[in-house]
Amino acid sequence: MLSTNLLFYRAIRQLPQRLTPLLQYNKNLLNLKSSVQVPHLRNQSTLSDVTAATLLQKNLIQANNMLSGYGSGVIGCTVFDSEGNINTSFNEMKREELVTKHGLLPRDLRKIEKSKQNDLVPSLLVRQNGILISLLNYKALIKPNMVITFTSSGSGIALNSSAHLSFMNDLKLRLKNSTTNQVGSDPLPYEFRALEAIFISALSNLTSELKVLLAVSEGVLTDLEYSITRDKLRLLLIQNKKLSTFYKKAGLVREMIDDLLEQDDVLCEMYLTDNQMGIEHYDDDHTEIEMLLETYHNHIDELVQMSENAISNVKSTEEIINIILDSNRNQLMLLGIKFSLGLLSLGGAILVGSAYGMNLENFIEETNYGFIGTIAVGLISTVWLYALGIRTLHRLQKVSLLSRINRDIKKSP
Repeated sequence: MLSTNLLFYRAIRQLPQRLTPLLQYNKNLLNLKSSVQVPHLRNQSTLSDVTAATLLQKNLIQANNMLSGYGSGVIGCTVFDSEGNINTSFNEMKREELVTKHGLLPRDLRKIEKSKQNDLVPSLLVRQNGILISLLNYKALIKPNMVITFTSSGSGIALNSSAHLSFMNDLKLRLKNSTTNQVGSDPLPYEFRALEAIFISALSNLTSELKVLLAVSEGVLTDLEYSITRDKLRLLLIQNKKLSTFYKKAGLVREMIDDLLEQDDVLCEMYLTDNQMGIEHYDDDHTEIEMLLETYHNHIDELVQMSENAISNVKSTEEIINIILDSNRNQLMLLGIKFSLGLLSLGGAILVGSAYGMNLENFIEETNYGFIGTIAVGLISTVWLYALGIRTLHRLQKVSLLSRINRDIKKSP
């Protein structure tokens, strides 16, 4: 043991001597590289910073894709130019291009791709020279001279559906409607016309969905007035869940618009065309976008109120149905109690009959009215016991809150 420790101690002492030549060689190598690269140090440092930033963005995008579970590096999209025409050469766009060229952040890509999971939380983000909006099934990037609508699969709306085609046509017409002196021209800037088309399509879909839900709910409530069945109750439960989901979805849209109206700096940054031309907006200088958002806020608030009233009607109907079922259950219990009282009352007649039928000598057998008297006494006892039980039952049914309070007052000293 002592020899082993001694060898270990000697090896530790000789370690610096053995490492000294290696350290000297590395030092000379570093000096040689620095002397060679001194004339190009500034250029290489600048290039290294740009390369590092690019690599960092790519790594963030890749990490974002790994976290979100997205395999492909492209996103399906439709590009509209400044004249409202569709650029057919762009059907897909790389995620790196959205970050480097269009000024999005890597985490914004996750918001775009959340349409695969039918994301219900809307958002409107103002980025560098662009507006990224995610409103229900519509995801778009709005720029001063371009609109990119993202067509992710699984967004809940088919690309060849009438709603999607109507949205594309409406967006195209609004973007073509420039600020001219023609009749019916739209004086709003390019980005506001794109926002208006998205809001109109989203609210139109919400209105149509609410009309269907209200029609079905009213039909179920009307049928329940005539008969209550298990199938109708199950359908009412399904409609209540659908109305609650719609109420949550519409409420989130209203909250998003409320938050935007409270942020003056964000509203001023949404003037992309003016900012590009050097016209800056400060404080309360955002009348156009504020009036636009307030218009659709009133519309979405009306939808929220209508869905809330429908949910209230469904819940009121459920409460009434529960009261009716409880009343029927109480009636069945009361009927069972009455049958039990009738069987208990028969006990008096059975007692008299069993006493009369005993094999014992008594004076009743020698009389002519013994049998009739026994039957009369049995019937009278049965009726008396039944009447006493019904009277007690009625007294228990009439128990109220005031009578219980009076009883407690009488019992208290």
